[in-house]
Amino acid sequence: MGDVTTAAAMLRGGPDVWNDAAIGSLAPAAAAVHAARHTAEAEALAAQGLWEQAYTHLRAAVRLHHVAGSATTGPDELDRLRREHAEAREQSRRDSLTASYNRRYLDERLAALLSDLADLGDDTVRTDGICVALADIDHFKQVNDTYGHLLGDRVLQRMVVELDAALPEGAFCARYGGEEFALVLPGRDLAEAVRLCEAARERIARHPWHELHPDLTVTVSIGVAHSDGRPTDVERLIGAADAHLYTAKQSGRNAVAYRDGRTGRVRLAGGAGRRRSIPQPVRTTG
Repeated sequence: MGDVTTAAAMLRGGPDVWNDAAIGSLAPAAAAVHAARHTAEAEALAAQGLWEQAYTHLRAAVRLHHVAGSATTGPDELDRLRREHAEAREQSRRDSLTASYNRRYLDERLAALLSDLADLGDDTVRTDGICVALADIDHFKQVNDTYGHLLGDRVLQRMVVELDAALPEGAFCARYGGEEFALVLPGRDLAEAVRLCEAARERIARHPWHELHPDLTVTVSIGVAHSDGRPTDVERLIGAADAHLYTAKQSGRNAVAYRDGRTGRVRLAGGAGRRRSIPQPVRTTG
């Protein structure tokens, strides 16, 4: 009776309360009952597109099924649950509108990449470091105000396609917030990252936005920061990219800004650097 009472109280508290000690205290039959409840809750949440919440319930269900054991859980059912768990985990990392990775995944993955480059097993990452770029849609508020939020949403969706189009293996795009996206480029030196970002900027400027509305044009400004393997953290690297993004905006938008490793000065990529004056931001990284 105590097992059932304890388990019921834990279920009311949500899936995160199922720690190892709590699960280990359950009889197999009680574990199976509560695993089924978590599975049902996860399926209901997934049907609503609430993948992050669904994932936490499925994680609890998988752990509870292990306690329930083969006497109450068939191998096919456990395999199905594991597949759904993996799907929910992946979906919980995705932005619901654009299907790009979300801010949570960006923070977690970038922190892992920066935490210990020596353990990544990738010589190019250890040698060339990691670049992060922040791309912001220019005058996006005007797009929403002029053409409506539904069209604005379609612009965001197409933006992800264009940003993703030529990313090298191991790189990824994540929605940082609103109309701002992050590109993470492990194992790419600054020169290559700037080249990739400038190509993305040009691709976006040439995109047939008139397909969405005859008068629509869209450009992006991008700031690029580089970690060469010296100790740093997510906040500092993102902060440097954001400072360079601000410089690109101040310099007239539709540009890629970065700090020249040789001179220490912020520059604009491509022809923009020859045509525009560039305000020098306060340096945010060592």
